[in-house]
Order: sequence, then C-alpha cells, then structure tokens
Amino acid sequence: MAQLSGQIAVVTGASSGVGRAIALALAREGATVALVARREAELEVVAQAARDAGGDAKSFPTDLADDGEIAALVEHLQSFPGIDVLVHSAGTYARGPVEEAPVEDLDRQYRINVRAAYQVTRHLLPMLRRRRGQVVFINSSAGLNARQHVSQYASTKHALKALADSLRDEVNADGIRVLSVFLGRTATPLQAAIHGMEGRPYRPDRLVQPEDVAAMVLSALCLPRTAEVTDINIRPLAKPG
Repeated sequence: MAQLSGQIAVVTGASSGVGRAIALALAREGATVALVARREAELEVVAQAARDAGGDAKSFPTDLADDGEIAALVEHLQSFPGIDVLVHSAGTYARGPVEEAPVEDLDRQYRINVRAAYQVTRHLLPMLRRRRGQVVFINSSAGLNARQHVSQYASTKHALKALADSLRDEVNADGIRVLSVFLGRTATPLQAAIHGMEGRPYRPDRLVQPEDVAAMVLSALCLPRTAEVTDINIRPLAKPG
C-alpha cells in the first residue's frame, strides 16, 4: 500500500528541479499534490507525470513574489479538507560582492526565498493543524556557511533556517513536524545557471540528483510519529578525475 495514500501535499517550486522530484515522489506514494510555480504549462507536464505515477495532482500557477497571487493560492487551497505536507522548494538566486550587488536583488531574493514561505506557511497552518501535518523547507548549504559573493542569497537562507527553527518550536506541540534540508550543489536548472554565472562547466553527473533529495525527504516524512528529523545535510559525493 502507498505510504501517503489519502494525504494532501502542497509543493512550491514544483515545475522543475528538486520541487518537481519531490512532487512526483509524493504522487508515487499516493498523495494528492497541489503543484505551485509560475509557469502553468510546465506545471501541467508535472501534473500529468504525477497522474501517470499513480497519484493525483492539480496545478496552481502562482507568482510567489506577489501577495495578491499568494492570497488567491491560499483561497484555492481551502477547497481541500486539510494539508498533510507542505514543501517549500521555490527559490531564486543572485550573486555579487557586497559592495556591488544591487539591493534590488536582495529584495527579490528575500521576497521569494523567505517572505513567501512565511506567508504561505502562516496562512496554511490551520489546515496543517487539522491533519497534524509536516512542513519541509528546502534550504541550501549557504544557509549554514556563507561564502564570498553570495551574501544576499546566504542571508535569505540563514533567515529561512531561523523561520523553520522557530516554527518547529511553536508547532511541535500540535503534532506538526518541521524539517530543513540543506543542499549542496544539486543538478537543477538553477544550478546550471549558477555555473554559468561562475564561468564553470556544468557537469550534472557530479552533483546531488533531485531524486536523491526526494528520497531523503520522503523517508523523513514517512518516519513513525515517535520521532522527528529536524535537519538533513546533503552534498555531492566527491568523484575522482
């Protein structure tokens, strides 16, 4: 029997990369998945793949930088009786030294990487409480260790860790589990773009695979309720050559 049969999951950033892989993994385990991202056509491709995998999925095209669209998303999700799993995988990235990086880049990263996750979570908490749900924040190794030229991005990921840690302390008593997943370089379209910014060749076979991340998340979600996984760190395995 599928481990998540009858459960309802919401996944942001579901059109590609890690979000897509997690959404499909949830669908394969019988969950109904609400797919959230900006591009409707790409969401529909994922929705069909989820149905082909034996689950069910619905597309909710949403620009998470827009408060009005977040409000509309929350209203649409009220049609579900509750939410069992909320996965925050949406994110954006910009780089540059502190002296030169435009503050507008910081504002956009904060809005999508932190503020949107905060807004969606706070509005959906009543639905999560009804089902003793689980919240997953897909974070980055930059959320633990900031390096040069990523001060803006790392700041938002540090903030996302703080949000998860504080939320966990607030909602554990309600039976809600909260997980942060700190990823090293992962083979996604965003990582391909980052390699381009850095002027480095992109070799996805040397990076963490999105399906590996999905497998770890699924394992944590399906853990018996006698325990909680709070933090997972995943990085590429060094390869010779």
